[in-house]
Amino acid sequence: MVKKIIIALTTIVLVISTLSVKGQDPHFSQFYANPLYLNPAFAGTAICPRLIMNYRNQWPSISGTYVTYNASYDQHFDAISGGVGLIVNTDRAGEGTLVTNTVSGIYSYKLTVNRFFSIKTGFQATYFQKNLDWEKLTFGDQIDPKHGFVYNTNEKQPDLKKQAVDFSVGILGYSENIYGGVAVHHLTEPDEGFISVSKLPMKITAHVGGVINLKSSARHYHRRKLEDPTLSPNLLYMQQQNFQQMNYGLYLNKYPFVGGMWFRQNFQNPDALILLVGFEQPMFKFGYSYDITVSKLSNASGGAHEFSFTFQFDCKPAKKRIRTINCPSF
Repeated sequence: MVKKIIIALTTIVLVISTLSVKGQDPHFSQFYANPLYLNPAFAGTAICPRLIMNYRNQWPSISGTYVTYNASYDQHFDAISGGVGLIVNTDRAGEGTLVTNTVSGIYSYKLTVNRFFSIKTGFQATYFQKNLDWEKLTFGDQIDPKHGFVYNTNEKQPDLKKQAVDFSVGILGYSENIYGGVAVHHLTEPDEGFISVSKLPMKITAHVGGVINLKSSARHYHRRKLEDPTLSPNLLYMQQQNFQQMNYGLYLNKYPFVGGMWFRQNFQNPDALILLVGFEQPMFKFGYSYDITVSKLSNASGGAHEFSFTFQFDCKPAKKRIRTINCPSF
């Protein structure tokens, strides 16, 4: 019985934290496999229509943690000098105790600086809705020292649905072998609190990387082919209120397979070692990654499993050559 009460009190603390502490966004280890979620300026960078689906299950060995589903579609249109995109995201925490659904529309404008370098800027408008399942919550006044949870709570039930509109922007610069960008999400810091005002903090993301063609006959002025072996080092930095995160690692592409290794940490503690394997074809890409937890939480949490699938549609040949971004797929 004591053990049950301790578990219950721990649950209460977690629930109170969920209701009052400022939120943070779900994150994906395969961030280039979810480009529109990373930076709205990526909309239309594949030129032809592109459909992407992502799934992440974080800490599966711990009951009631975080499962995130994401789907996006984007393509380039000459008539509007840029790309459009749509993102749908669902995040389930605590076995569905807290569910966040978002739908985002994106427009990105493409500026060709010269034949070697292009810039894209993106604007994103998002509608989000948070739903709280009150029946799944437990409180301290429900506990009987002998019989456990037998009483009804006197806690006042809040409004179980929170919704708002949010805005984000991004910029992306890229040449044949170097690319980088900055995105700022939640410009208006919308209120997402259920029992008090709780602003969703602004999130700043910076990412940079390059592609090294390992084919001995390759020249810097030859555009890389899908079959060419490449090595791609990358760096990503994120900040949301007081939380900071750094990802650094590299991808190795040996067609049709892709492998990757990453390390994720904040500036005080290590978080996870990320291992990735992918399979790539001209029309589709599939990736799987596993986060090996190296923090004090330990890998007894089950780490995190993540799957990504991209389907690249054909499109009509462009009347003029349009440079696509040459960056990793996962």
